[in-house]
Amino acid sequence: MVQEYQSPVRVYKHPFELIMAAYVRRFPKCPLIPVFVDSEVISESQSKDGSTLVTERRCVIDIDAPRLLKRIAGVDYLYFIQKNTLNRRDRTLHIEVHNETFSSRVIVRECCNYSVHPENEDWTCFEQTASLDMKSFFGFESTAEKIAMKQYASSIKKGKEIIEYYLRELEEEGVTCIPCWTPPVVSGTAGLQPLPCSTSRTIPVNSAKDPACSTELVVGSPDDKLDADYIRRYLGDLTPLQESCLIRLRQWLQENHKGKIPKDQHVLRFLRARDFNLDKARELLCQSLTWRKQHQVDFLLDTWERPQQLQDYYAGGWHHHGRDGRPLYILRVGQMDTKGLVRALGEEMLLRQVLSINEEGLRRCEENTRVFGRPISCWTCLVDLEGLNMRHLWRPGVKALLRIIEVVEANYPETLGRLLIVRAPRVFPVLWTLVSPLIDENTRKKFLVYAGNDYQGPGGLVDYIDKEIIPDFLGGDSMCDIPEGGMVPKSLYRTAEELESEENRLLTDSIYKSASIFKGAPYEMLIEITEASSVITWDFDVSKGDVIFNIYHSKRAPQPPKKDTLAAHGITSLGAVNAQLIDKSWVLGKDYSMVEKALTCREGESVQGSHVTRWPGFYILQWRFHSSPVCSTSSLPRVDDVLASLQVSSHKCKIMYYTEVLASHDFRGSMTSLESSHSGFSQLSAATTSSSHSHASSTISR
Repeated sequence: MVQEYQSPVRVYKHPFELIMAAYVRRFPKCPLIPVFVDSEVISESQSKDGSTLVTERRCVIDIDAPRLLKRIAGVDYLYFIQKNTLNRRDRTLHIEVHNETFSSRVIVRECCNYSVHPENEDWTCFEQTASLDMKSFFGFESTAEKIAMKQYASSIKKGKEIIEYYLRELEEEGVTCIPCWTPPVVSGTAGLQPLPCSTSRTIPVNSAKDPACSTELVVGSPDDKLDADYIRRYLGDLTPLQESCLIRLRQWLQENHKGKIPKDQHVLRFLRARDFNLDKARELLCQSLTWRKQHQVDFLLDTWERPQQLQDYYAGGWHHHGRDGRPLYILRVGQMDTKGLVRALGEEMLLRQVLSINEEGLRRCEENTRVFGRPISCWTCLVDLEGLNMRHLWRPGVKALLRIIEVVEANYPETLGRLLIVRAPRVFPVLWTLVSPLIDENTRKKFLVYAGNDYQGPGGLVDYIDKEIIPDFLGGDSMCDIPEGGMVPKSLYRTAEELESEENRLLTDSIYKSASIFKGAPYEMLIEITEASSVITWDFDVSKGDVIFNIYHSKRAPQPPKKDTLAAHGITSLGAVNAQLIDKSWVLGKDYSMVEKALTCREGESVQGSHVTRWPGFYILQWRFHSSPVCSTSSLPRVDDVLASLQVSSHKCKIMYYTEVLASHDFRGSMTSLESSHSGFSQLSAATTSSSHSHASSTISR
């Protein structure tokens, strides 16, 4: 594999002629570069007018490699040929280098250029490219390649330091200005004096670097090049190889990507997320750019209006910044009704909310970079878990959270600088067990968890956030303008059809599925279990009619009937719906068995539960139509009975359900997170809109 290197544009704030005077002092050998043993000039030629000088040298390099490897290779030193072409008229120096040693096994190419800064003729630019093609090296190709890249990266880092060292040496010797080259006087033109290309300049030793002069060029233009000072000012300290990866990926985007080119800070995040593996980072970034274009994410902040439910019940918001200048986002998870938000808004809307938070975070990072004068590429998130309980471990809600995390991890890598979790209750380890596998390892290292009041005092939040910025509800001095959350009224809940009919979905499918149950035709779902002690979990809402919920087990696979099972019950207009898995010929207790007590669920109720399987085989979850018993104490029908008969006059019930199977090794130790419960949430009853009580009963099979 060919290893490539591309440097940023390094700017010396000195005239070209002074840089050249400093450069030639590196030869024949340089004590600042221990591996550079010696060099000799093997050829030199100059143009007639003296404007162009071509020098060819043989350089001797002592690579810092294991002695055993040197003995196997049979050499102590490596020889390289360097060809320098100095054009005094154009004020450029072009350097070409290739290896002489092992040239049939290894191909090393390097090209360097010194030139005048395009916007300031008294400054000098330096650019460098190189490639290494390790074809064969006595079976140690990988080791030799790593040694070569490490050695090369080290020499690159010292390059600018060496030039500046010799500039100071020149200044100490009194050499403060060198005039530009002028063509020799030709006979008959002695009276004509050429104009100097620049005035003489005194060497500004230890001159302060001015990042403002390294302005960012128009993104996507052919001449768009990164300045080393710009990288340091706006992107941070990068190693030479990291700078190279950024520049090469940026060049690739300019040449191949037809859409909007992302900002350098965003490109760098993808490189960091893939440990500067150029191919992997490019693949991840291209997928993200396609996703952003498909869903118009670039316009999200300008076009999306947050629903009133989010403004009222989403307990999160931006709040100043931390000690390191990173934007601070506060999220009061314990105060939020996660189930209510999912049911009232759907995953799509919650995902858009999270995306808008990330987009706003990117904007705030850019703003803080300008304000604080240093690169800020990520933010701090402060999560308050006071009030977290089993309701927050509602399986569909956790599943929705995991799916949102997937989208964020894929499209906003390396944006979370630190996550401070305070007032973590005992139930937190259960939630962490469910969520942590989907979070990148590098991201998990940024989590700090404080239980109880550990966040107060030294070693707590004050280490990361100034006391005057810590929110008042955490004992700080700052008033925090963030919604307090609370229970979402169940009258705001949406039906499965409404959630599934959303357009421009950012998620491929919905967690919930809907089903209809007819009189005489129950709805059945088959789950195959291959490992005993697996856990079947469910969550369903009865949106119309009353149903009876059962769970059955069979050792043999059920075969759906070929004929319409509803015809026998006189319902011919429904067609082929709800294929029955339990054959009529099966005998309960012989061919199949009931593993849970039948549960009657009324219209408007929400039911959650779990079942730990005792045997492998086939499990059937069944919902069947339930008719209310006729009152026998009076000949007159009750009002409730009349209403019930009207509601189910079509002999049809509807549910919205979610199921999941957890392996025993994934579920062990977190059994309490999946207790069964059901509670009323009828939209017809005003009393239920404020009720948050539910009763639970264990459904673990004994």
